[in-house]
Amino acid sequence: MSAAATAVDAAPPAKGKKKLIIIIAVALLVVLGGGGAALMMMKSKAAAAAAAEAEAEEGSDEAAPAKKAAAKRDPKVAPVFVPLDPFTINLADRNADRYAQIAVTLELNDPTLEPQIKTYMPAIRSNVLLAIADRTADELLARDGKKELARRIVRETSRALGYELPPEEPVAAATEADDPPKKKTKKAKPAEAELPIRAVHFSNFIIQ
Repeated sequence: MSAAATAVDAAPPAKGKKKLIIIIAVALLVVLGGGGAALMMMKSKAAAAAAAEAEAEEGSDEAAPAKKAAAKRDPKVAPVFVPLDPFTINLADRNADRYAQIAVTLELNDPTLEPQIKTYMPAIRSNVLLAIADRTADELLARDGKKELARRIVRETSRALGYELPPEEPVAAATEADDPPKKKTKKAKPAEAELPIRAVHFSNFIIQ
């Protein structure tokens, strides 16, 4: 057999080896690429889990007071509401005679306080009248004004029942225009005392 024929016969195995090497290389690339992708997916999942856990911890810290307040309300116990006789009061407007007709219902924290509320009703009504009478029509017409009035009714009712009230934050005095602004420092708020009135509900609110 001639040398040329031998060379021709030897060529196919070399070509087959080259294909085999290419297939092995491609397979390695696929395996390595898949492993890298799997590693990236594992890292991203771990990072997402850590972020979710941190967010859950932060949310639980912020929601703790709300959960604590919600725990006080037992859904199995029906709330106790004590309606007050409607109030008709002249308001503090100076430019016109304005008056309010307001019906208030108190929601109690403790159902056993209902007899005490009725016993102290004259003092409660007097305090609530004073809390409404120094408001103007514009103040009471605003939503924030109604919320502020409800807060004051809670305090004044509790005061009439003999509860010690936490001090209210003083309003900052106005400074002169040439005074440099002072840096505000955050102060820790004192713990609020639990008052006997859970909420104030308005069943009628007319300003004329």
